[in-house]
Amino acid sequence: MPSHSGWTAYAPLTRATLGPDREAVGDGGDRPELADVGRLARRLVRQVVHVARAEETSIHRLLAGHLGGQAAALPVASGSWERYDHVNVQAGLDAWLAEPGRSHEIAGITGFRHQTFGLADLTQSGGWSHGLGLGSVTTDTLPSGPGGATRSCVQCAVYLITEDSGPLALFFRGPEEHSMVESVTVEVTGGDRDRVQRVIDDIRRLTVEHNVFRGHVIEFGSEVFGHRRAPFHFVDRPHIDREHVILPPEVLGGIERQVIGVARHAGRLLASGQHLKRGVLLHGAPGTGKTHMIRYLLGQLSGVTVVLLSGRALGMIAQACSVARTLQPSVVVVEDVDLIAEQREYGEGEHPLLFQLLNEMDGLGEDLDITFLLTTNRADLLEPALAQRPGRVDHAALLPVPDAGARLRLLQLYQGTLVLDLADPDAVIGRTEGVTASFMKELLRRAALRAADESEDEEASTPIRVTDAHMTAALDQLLDTRNELTRILLGGQATAQRAGDGGDPQAASA
Repeated sequence: MPSHSGWTAYAPLTRATLGPDREAVGDGGDRPELADVGRLARRLVRQVVHVARAEETSIHRLLAGHLGGQAAALPVASGSWERYDHVNVQAGLDAWLAEPGRSHEIAGITGFRHQTFGLADLTQSGGWSHGLGLGSVTTDTLPSGPGGATRSCVQCAVYLITEDSGPLALFFRGPEEHSMVESVTVEVTGGDRDRVQRVIDDIRRLTVEHNVFRGHVIEFGSEVFGHRRAPFHFVDRPHIDREHVILPPEVLGGIERQVIGVARHAGRLLASGQHLKRGVLLHGAPGTGKTHMIRYLLGQLSGVTVVLLSGRALGMIAQACSVARTLQPSVVVVEDVDLIAEQREYGEGEHPLLFQLLNEMDGLGEDLDITFLLTTNRADLLEPALAQRPGRVDHAALLPVPDAGARLRLLQLYQGTLVLDLADPDAVIGRTEGVTASFMKELLRRAALRAADESEDEEASTPIRVTDAHMTAALDQLLDTRNELTRILLGGQATAQRAGDGGDPQAASA
């Protein structure tokens, strides 16, 4: 008989098992003949087949026992979601199951991996199962919020649901890595077609209402592919004070009006027939503070859903726009958008991903409260695409290299608890003409390191004292021609060349 572990216990070979005409081996009877071996083999095969069929039909018997003998003839309604929505569908399903007047039991399905099947297959008699069975519920632990919050999400199971209007059966299946099963599927049967379709519609609505992305910052990124089930992770919302954004007032004000101002006055703008969707492009040399500006804006948009795209996830533009449309007010951030100016999506072979992004931006309704924040170091690569598809970007802001006053403010910003004992700060400001904020930050760090080397006997908690000599030595090192690559990486050379072009950094807004 079957044991609790799923294995089958077989009785020892006795006269009862061999039959009355043969004695068991070891009891002094005759040695088994070839016919005996064949008979035993057939009996063993029959027992194994019997157990296997019992296991294969266990899911069918479970569903038939809950829904009735006509389970296979009942209509099935289904819904599917993107892979990244696994945790959200689980949240919506859990909310639906918890509603008053509804109870349920859950049964896990085993042997499901790399198999394609649905609820209609499971309700059929005769055992379409290909090794499927009942067992413990397999779950994945997926991110559900910032700070490491997670939620246990079902991988493959059947829910037996009891309502006053009659029983229902629900099949839930999540995506699998390295498998053709890439989406989240929910199927429902029981009652008439309208009833089971209403269940799918209710779960879809609750998936949006209980969406764990809402109001948070999530990132689709290359580092989460290949080894983690969730193609996203949560990012803590940054908080940067306005005085820490060192930009010309007219540049900063123009960006704030387009992003924060539209969000603040969204209701009145709509009532006045004005559109809300906007695209803002921040461009400038590396190190001028584009990412810093993005972080400042996100901190000012508390409660707004933010989707960040980076790395290989730049190919998930359509998914990012779908999240933004569903969870508005929202922001889509694409940093270094020039990287996709010539990159083509795998399998398409016709249009760069940048064109897809611009088309997605154009396809969203103008009354949607969605902001696209794009950054680039190479605006020249974007100009042809923007010219062919005008109207997607409403505001382009050049973040200039800092002038003398801005460079002094940057020193004060990056000073931290350093003691700057400078007799002639103007000498440092004068020698750093044309450099970026990143250069100024690294200059101060190197000067502090030199000062720390000279005061190793000081207590660890003692602030480092930086003098003119330390700053001069650090500046000499960074400006040395042998450190040209370091200077380029910090934006020094590129921005110095731009400053010498005679361009007006105040013409920052378009």
